[in-house]
Amino acid sequence: MLARLGALGDLPDKAVRLRSLRINGEVALDMNFLREAGQLIVSQAWVEERLRDRLSALGVEIEWNTPISAVSGRDWLVGCDGAHSAVRKTAGIAFEGQPVMENFLLRDVHAEWDLDRESIHLFVDGPRMTTLFPLPGDIWRVMSPDGGRWTPGPVDAVVWESTFRIHRRQAATYRRGNVLLAGDAAHIHSPLGGQGMNTGLGDAENLAWKLALVVQGRASAALLDTYEAERRPVAARVLAATTPATRWALQPGRMTQRLRDFTWPLMTLPVVQRRLVRAASQLDVRYSGPLAAGRRGGQRVPAFARTGRWVLAGPATCLEVARERLGDVVHHERAGDTLLMRPDGHLAWRGPNSPERLSAWLNEVLGVPETPKQTTRS
Repeated sequence: MLARLGALGDLPDKAVRLRSLRINGEVALDMNFLREAGQLIVSQAWVEERLRDRLSALGVEIEWNTPISAVSGRDWLVGCDGAHSAVRKTAGIAFEGQPVMENFLLRDVHAEWDLDRESIHLFVDGPRMTTLFPLPGDIWRVMSPDGGRWTPGPVDAVVWESTFRIHRRQAATYRRGNVLLAGDAAHIHSPLGGQGMNTGLGDAENLAWKLALVVQGRASAALLDTYEAERRPVAARVLAATTPATRWALQPGRMTQRLRDFTWPLMTLPVVQRRLVRAASQLDVRYSGPLAAGRRGGQRVPAFARTGRWVLAGPATCLEVARERLGDVVHHERAGDTLLMRPDGHLAWRGPNSPERLSAWLNEVLGVPETPKQTTRS
């Protein structure tokens, strides 16, 4: 996704690649399968920095510390303002769910500990438990339940720290009129597994190209209803997976320890590891509904996943129809069925080489275009 946005930059060169999970110093899980899958462990702050650089290159000015007091309803407003979202509260959207764990500590620290920096380290000592994740440089991500501050050695400096409660919550709706929610404003869950940023970026990209069509006057506002229809199930799956995983991995006690001892060997099985990779990367997301038509509709298409634009693989006659409704469309000649790929890399439509069939489908899913709205804030 970052590659599609032109915001990947030097992150692959700076990131950490994991080799194992160690419990009290001993290797409990070989994680080389993640290295082969290309997983990058990097600070979210660095990802945000690359996104800001890309926005700046596009001429976008970011305004900081700008409060919101009311929603007018004239412009489109996307609330990406976190778990305590002022946009969500102002719009009167409920945030339904429950707490999972109290007094959870998360912090990034500078420390020179004698630990393997290609491993995640879990230390358990009776009721005390701390998990350490290596980040680029000499930074460690420290994660502790119950607000614990135990570490294997002295901390040179604290870069960032937050003590919070882990909640499992999801907004009652992702859209109310011209107000939409994305990321932590729409759903929150345990940080275990690093799914928060993946899910939030997936929300933002899914919404962005749909909102662009509406703002440009190429589609009706009804198209935005497919945003929640496609993204709510993704977040729901993450919430359903991370809650029991957090209790399994972080809660102290003899019974949970026995459960962990029983489960670790299962995680070394190739079939389990493949499932973990697909789930954590969210490359297995497949959308259903009107924007996923034809055989394998809604699936990610790796061959076109880095384009970041609409792609039509088929005859030029179909290309003319696509460009008339969608604007900028990349063209690839292809024999057989015509394929129309969405900007997020998923297959939108597959059908015969018939401009009439493609035109009918586009008219159905995009609806009657509305007058473009002048948008000044996002």
